[in-house]
Amino acid sequence: MAVRPAPTQIPQDEPQPSGRTVRWANRNVVAMAATSFVSDLGHEMATAVLPAFTLALGLGAGALGTIEGVADGVASFVKLGAGWLSDRREDRKSIATAGYALTGASKALFALAHGWPLILTGRTLAWFGRGIRGPVRDAMLADSVAPAYVGRAFGLHRAGDTLGAVAGPLAALLYLASFGAHDASYRTIFVLTLVPGLSSAALFGGLVAEPGERRVKKGLSLTGAHLGPRFHQFLVAVGVFGVADFAPTLLILRMTDVMAVGRGAAAVSLGVGFYTVRNAVYAAASYPIGALSDRMSRGALLTIGYLLMVFVALGAAVPHRALWFIMAVFVVSGLVAAAQDALEAAMAADLLPQPLRGTGYGALAAVNGVGDLLSSVMLGVLWSAGSARLAFGVSAALAAAGTLQMLRFVRARREEPGEAGK
Repeated sequence: MAVRPAPTQIPQDEPQPSGRTVRWANRNVVAMAATSFVSDLGHEMATAVLPAFTLALGLGAGALGTIEGVADGVASFVKLGAGWLSDRREDRKSIATAGYALTGASKALFALAHGWPLILTGRTLAWFGRGIRGPVRDAMLADSVAPAYVGRAFGLHRAGDTLGAVAGPLAALLYLASFGAHDASYRTIFVLTLVPGLSSAALFGGLVAEPGERRVKKGLSLTGAHLGPRFHQFLVAVGVFGVADFAPTLLILRMTDVMAVGRGAAAVSLGVGFYTVRNAVYAAASYPIGALSDRMSRGALLTIGYLLMVFVALGAAVPHRALWFIMAVFVVSGLVAAAQDALEAAMAADLLPQPLRGTGYGALAAVNGVGDLLSSVMLGVLWSAGSARLAFGVSAALAAAGTLQMLRFVRARREEPGEAGK
């Protein structure tokens, strides 16, 4: 075990000798939010048109669900390994920067695809890069602020990330409106993602600093056994819910089918519009939810977020064709994503000791990735078998089970001495 010297100490929200308090939104927090904005702008440009592109290639819901699920599942093991490695290394920044670069470059492969193999390859590489950077960046973010402000730090980061997820689909929609929704346009958009994608790696490498002193752990087990029983119980609840948390591209595909707009330009524009609404809500809600969790129970807020997923899945299972109803489903989907991303990360910071945060965030990301694999593949297979209602109905039941499991975990924590309200 060694102590790493800090080349650059990132100030936290703690009283200073002068009596003043340093702003919690320090350089690292702002730089990571800006990096994620740029990265997600490129990522979501591609994601917004991917359902239409797969349909243009003759691929259906089953293929899309399998592509999304397998990519997430493969990346899950990378997430666990990257977090574990970062706790053993003095330099976390280089790992995260490499992950941003890989994600930024991979989606351009879609432009060369004429079937599912290259789409799967590009998607897997993108998720591979996200798997490398995600737990490492989250550990660095948690270490960059005082514990009392971790909720708003993650909320601001997710807001920046999701503003990119709003700008990305809008940029894609603007391009399609200018040049038409057809094969050549989709491929051009995939190539254009290289600009924001590679820029995000440059931003992270140039602006983010190592948070400061931390204990480097050399004897960690990759199994995560050392993370403690409370964190394991938290992961169980996250995992059960994760099996219900299907990819938003499948929700887009379902709702455009319900509205019977066909598979042309109208379907593409409508799908991108729905996705933009979801991400706008996601961005707007992320910081308020994170900041609120610094003042009240994060677990209670996350349980409510999980419960809202039941409505989303039921809305897709037995949808109303009215536009207002479908818009409501996407609005609630954005709230679910905001609560899940900001609060799961903040709760993990509460549960994990500082030297183990990389491994812990890797385990959290891996559990979510396995859930994404199972949910997307299961939904895609059931849907392709001819029963979209059954597919989304099963997701609703699993979301309810995950909500109950999280509620049990929160109640058990409240009964522990000194844990009430966390």
